[in-house]
Amino acid sequence: MGWGNIYRRRMSVFSMAILIYLDYKAVQQREKWIKKSKISALWQRAHERNAKRVLNLIIKLEGLWVKLGQYLSTRADVLPEPYISLLKQLQDSLPPRPVQEVSQTIEREFGESMGGMFMDFVETPLATASIAQVHRATLVDGRQVVVKVQHQGIKTIILEDLKNAKSIVDWIAWAEPQYDFNPIIDEWCKEAPKELDFNSEAENTRIVSANLGCKNKHEDSNKKPAYEVDVLIPEVIQSSETVLILEFMDGIRLNDCESLEAFGVNKQKVVEEITRAYAHQIYVDGFFNGDPHPGNFLVSKDPPHRPILLDFGLTKKLSSSMKQALAKMFFAAAEGDHVALLSAFAEMGLRLRLDVPEQAMEVSTLFFRTSAPANEAFETVKNLSEQRAKNLKVIQEKMKLNQKEVKRFNPVDAFPGDIVIFSRVLNLLRGLSSTMNVRIVYLDIMRPFAEYVLQVGINKEPSVSAEWIYSKPIHSDVEAKLRDFLVELGNDGKILGIQVCAYKDGEVIIDTSAGMLGRYDPRPVQPDSLFPVFSVTKGITAGMLHWLVDNGKLKLEENIANIWPEFKSNGKDLIKVHHVLNHTSGLHNVSVDLSSENPLLICDWDECLNRIALSAPETEPGQEQLYHYLSFGWLCGGIIERASGKKFQEILEEGIIQPLSIDGVESRLASLTIDTDDLNKVSGINNRPDLRLPSSFQPDKISQLAAITPAVFNMLNIRRAIIPAANGHCSARALARYYAALADGGVVPPPHSRLSKPPLGSHPHIPKFPSHETSKKQKGTKKELLAALKNKTNNSEHGHKYTKDLEGGSHIRTASGDTYARLINIETSSSNTSTTDSISNTDEPQSSNVRKIFNNPRIHDAFLGVGDYGDLALPNGRFGLGFKRYNTRDGSYIGFGHSGMGGSTGFCDVNNRFAIAVTLNKMSFGATTGRIIHFVCSELNLPVPEDYLRFAEVEHDTPQDLGQPLIN
Repeated sequence: MGWGNIYRRRMSVFSMAILIYLDYKAVQQREKWIKKSKISALWQRAHERNAKRVLNLIIKLEGLWVKLGQYLSTRADVLPEPYISLLKQLQDSLPPRPVQEVSQTIEREFGESMGGMFMDFVETPLATASIAQVHRATLVDGRQVVVKVQHQGIKTIILEDLKNAKSIVDWIAWAEPQYDFNPIIDEWCKEAPKELDFNSEAENTRIVSANLGCKNKHEDSNKKPAYEVDVLIPEVIQSSETVLILEFMDGIRLNDCESLEAFGVNKQKVVEEITRAYAHQIYVDGFFNGDPHPGNFLVSKDPPHRPILLDFGLTKKLSSSMKQALAKMFFAAAEGDHVALLSAFAEMGLRLRLDVPEQAMEVSTLFFRTSAPANEAFETVKNLSEQRAKNLKVIQEKMKLNQKEVKRFNPVDAFPGDIVIFSRVLNLLRGLSSTMNVRIVYLDIMRPFAEYVLQVGINKEPSVSAEWIYSKPIHSDVEAKLRDFLVELGNDGKILGIQVCAYKDGEVIIDTSAGMLGRYDPRPVQPDSLFPVFSVTKGITAGMLHWLVDNGKLKLEENIANIWPEFKSNGKDLIKVHHVLNHTSGLHNVSVDLSSENPLLICDWDECLNRIALSAPETEPGQEQLYHYLSFGWLCGGIIERASGKKFQEILEEGIIQPLSIDGVESRLASLTIDTDDLNKVSGINNRPDLRLPSSFQPDKISQLAAITPAVFNMLNIRRAIIPAANGHCSARALARYYAALADGGVVPPPHSRLSKPPLGSHPHIPKFPSHETSKKQKGTKKELLAALKNKTNNSEHGHKYTKDLEGGSHIRTASGDTYARLINIETSSSNTSTTDSISNTDEPQSSNVRKIFNNPRIHDAFLGVGDYGDLALPNGRFGLGFKRYNTRDGSYIGFGHSGMGGSTGFCDVNNRFAIAVTLNKMSFGATTGRIIHFVCSELNLPVPEDYLRFAEVEHDTPQDLGQPLIN
């Protein structure tokens, strides 16, 4: 091609681009001055004349511009109809090159005459495309073939057109910065020249055919595995750099609607199978055709009318890590998991310039959105345009940009080339479905393939992964045994990711992490990983409220309306702080209105507090204990903020996080999945009035809620919201440390990194009796101590039996006769004159630098609602003041804590200075957690709370066991 021709091509392209640009700009101005009823016709005429201009120029220039026209012709989902109807002519009906040129190329490439190669050669081409044209022929051995012959001189034209296209994209990005297609054209410039080597295309065809198993078809396509496909690909006969000979397959073109109908082809099934074939290439093989326009497909005339895939010149090879990242992006988009999405972006090298995870999710969701038929394309374009305008406004406000600056702002800092071709394929497939006028649900079709690559690439079970348990020092013999037990549970499919941490006598005896952060996130669970723990959060929220009471900022007997005036409305003026903590305020169903109106309304902290203030109680305060499963958090949160004059987060930091020195790594936040076995069991259980649950939170409702909970609580806006009853994120290490402090009356344990020496094992706990010298230093006398014990013995309401040991002090003996050590603070014990049972504090370390988060010597009684606090809680209720009461089977209270939906839990046995926390991300209804806690307590010879005991007493979990799930 001479310089004159190159210059003329360049001038033709640029003059046409400017003409079309100015035409549309003029239309934009004209529509401001005409009636609304005429605007649609104005734009229709503009589209028609400009589509004709584009088509005429493409036919004149050929080369790369045909490729561009073919691509645009498939985008019926976003382009106006005039462009589609005209440009689809380019898919296979360009003016052919002379047959003499074709013969010359074939003979030059193979060094043999046409007569020596072919018995018959049809001079009229089957199709003519941008790079080559295809003729039907018969080889001398009688085989029916097609011969693809490259146009002479096309290589020079393609390379020149790429330069011109790059220049136009640069100009558009300058004139209209919001339309910057440079990442796309850059990748195209790199990949397009590969299509000019037909030897490469031949090899690509063989690879894809082998990957899709095209030579090993299942006779019954209905019985093939979910990740296998049923398509045909012609066999490669012979190739050179510019000629490719393939097996002939008689098929129907996708744009031949009459023939498709005459042969009874199901267009929906054809497009679905094509989509499945590409999902297989991308996710399973990591080697895919990057040019799926309609001209590259046929449908076989013989039943079952399989799709025939053609033209593998433009292919892309993905690394294993990129395949996994794309699969993670798919599931993050499908499940609304913003954190997993950003993690997938990072893995694939896609970097954003600002923190806009919601918009990132919207873009990813667009990738996999259900396709719309062509007749809905206009509405799709309109919606996308409106959403883009909203996104630009968000960026403008976030970055404080003016109108001109926001147009030039690109939120993407790095756009990997693999994603360009990947997105191009998805767009072409979506355009194909619109052209065929079918609706494709990509999330359903592509899921098995994305799932396959992650299941192959991720070793979920300990039996196939030596690193399933995160490597850390073993603190005790019981921890070593627990790890073996966790491996057993993991191999049974009961664990995805888990943390278990336990303290005994103020020291760490267990700190184990195992599994992975999510079903599609193979990163290992580490000790500082965070888990969504749902209602476990209530125990922390209650602790914050008690902390304010302990610091004189609040009284448990105080009317809430005194500190929260708006709360007084609708008959709530008699509700007191302790009613909220005891779940007896009558506001147990307030959250139902919120969630039914708009599930995402729970993210709006101020609006939720306002709804709480305007709500009306269903029962009289203090009369009936019904679990406040969501309203508890907003009630406590409103009280905390009004009583302290500070934000909820500030009190959490000041009262809990800083004193305990606890933290976690947000980037390692586990994502949730559901144990479907447990879910199916609970869904069949009828309502249970004996559970004292609200009507909106009975087992049948719980199973429905649990089914959608992972998707909702994996969303970043939910994760970032303040929902103190259900949205805490913590590690088992932090939770166990919190309860270890509560078990010791608020005394902060030693730094967590300190190991127990000597290790505590699975032996029965040996009482640590005070020395003779220590006994002398204690306030009071042995006589006073015995009197205190006698006072407790007189009250057997909860089954505690206290005895004396003349040699070594006091301890608790349960009904079973087993002995567990606990040194009683004499001053505390002797001061108790109440006839109501209470659990007193353990001796505190006598170090001068002891830190405490509570100073009340009766803080355990306050948590449980017993002793001096017995009048503030229902005597036989399952809850004390903010905490679940834990007791043994004989009714003896041993401690308190809180569990959450999904099975995470934290509790402490104050009698034995024992605290344990379990966090997990495979949501069950408590069976796994119950078995773990039963195992640990049994190994330490400690009493097992009745809530957990029931899970270990049957060989298999039954609906009866799950009828009272560990949600509180």
